[in-house]
Amino acid sequence: MQTLTKDRFRYGKGIRLIDDSGVEYLDGVSGTFNLSLGYNHPHVVEKVQEQVGNLSHMSSTFTEPYVDEVLAHLVEYAPNGIDAGWMRDITGSTANECATKIAQKYTGANDIISLFLSHHGQTQFATGISGNAFRRRKFPNSAVPNSLHVPAPYCYRCPFNSSQPNCGFQCIEAISDQIEYASSGSIACMIIEPILGNGGNIIPPEGYFQRLRKLCDEHNMILIADEVQTGIGRTGYMFASELFDIKPDIITLAKGLGGIGVPVAAVIMQSRLDVLEKHEHSFTSGSNLISVTAAKSTLEVVSEPGFLDEVKLKGEILGDLLGELDMKYASIGEARGVGLMWGLEIVDQDGAPDVAKANAIIERAFSDQHLILRGSRYGFGNVVKVRPSLTVTEDEIAQIVDKLDAVLKSVG
Repeated sequence: MQTLTKDRFRYGKGIRLIDDSGVEYLDGVSGTFNLSLGYNHPHVVEKVQEQVGNLSHMSSTFTEPYVDEVLAHLVEYAPNGIDAGWMRDITGSTANECATKIAQKYTGANDIISLFLSHHGQTQFATGISGNAFRRRKFPNSAVPNSLHVPAPYCYRCPFNSSQPNCGFQCIEAISDQIEYASSGSIACMIIEPILGNGGNIIPPEGYFQRLRKLCDEHNMILIADEVQTGIGRTGYMFASELFDIKPDIITLAKGLGGIGVPVAAVIMQSRLDVLEKHEHSFTSGSNLISVTAAKSTLEVVSEPGFLDEVKLKGEILGDLLGELDMKYASIGEARGVGLMWGLEIVDQDGAPDVAKANAIIERAFSDQHLILRGSRYGFGNVVKVRPSLTVTEDEIAQIVDKLDAVLKSVG
């Protein structure tokens, strides 16, 4: 657990938090990865403040014209013929539930496949389809009976003790085995994060998603890309599905869609999958005007000419600098990432996961360097995540890595 400052944080500016005493903290992880444009991006702040002054909430029946504007902007960038959407959520958890409902209703099938180490949300249902048993331990209702979990394509720690390029993609074969031997025989969908964020910033190997798409087609399964963490420019592309050529049928979004931390979520899909009735998935605050305005203004910023190219460039700079730390410190087993979504695998002298050291790095970064970082699997994992806002400057990237360098030197 991170130790809080004695003083409260009073305001944020760019990627910085300032406490009562005027001390600045550098936020290296975009809040909880939801501040895609930092704490106070002027365009989003202006539009949200204006909307609050005019009208903050109406029934979702009346907000449809505003929602349609956001969805039109999203599908303009969406891959694989995605041309429709649903925007009655404000969190990634319920957006993922919406996506699985769509898949089940459309296919008439039941089972949902997801990966070990995956994270799809905090509701009991989303916890149930996520791939971490410790999160379900004390909540029996979160054990979703039609949920199947399969090994993640975690090449650094391959569950099959294989290595690329001669592994035969056993992680895909394992999905086939689960379908044949462990499922009910009625598979609705597979849900997957393009990069397993909370699981440890795990990036599947080249060729994985193409084989997964083929498998889904063979079994008439809907492929859902959970882009709650990777979407809206995080990887240098509007959608990571484009970067990795995933060809999903459905994409879920939240977190970064709100730009400055305003909660909002969306589900976009191929129009053939637009099968839900309003009463089948709708929430009081879903498609409220504050959220919709934040999403609209955030998309206006991210889609500005050159913005995503800048994210790609800054991602390369961050990756190069973290790669230098990887070469410098034996405690880093691997630095991996893309765009502005990176993780450092922290290991002991035998190469085993060093959870204690990962947490110590995060704690010391906060207390000694006023640098905010986060760990994987809610502190039970060994990956230190570095994900500054998309608006981070090159100088701020250098500051983040310099502070991290000092921390790594101090912990040994």
